Amino acid sequence: MTYTPATYDDLSCQELVELVTDYLEGAMPDELRLRFERHIERCTGCGAYVEEMRQTIRVTGSLTVEAVTAEAERALLEAFRGFRR
Repeated sequence: MTYTPATYDDLSCQELVELVTDYLEGAMPDELRLRFERHIERCTGCGAYVEEMRQTIRVTGSLTVEAVTAEAERALLEAFRGFRR
């Protein structure tokens, strides 16, 4: 079985995931923002993903540099080291 990602308003789920930071930071051109919002209105998976990202930002927004242990910092750096490869 071949997986075909959903596309709404010519914006695929993969593209939406790549654009979510710009959307949440309000750094998206109006036309693209409207396409993004139409997509998350129709795609429950992407809508849930955007909400999870909002919650993550809310929860981690209160985390300070001092609160992160050296061990946690090493683990996070290791986890994200190969992220864009």
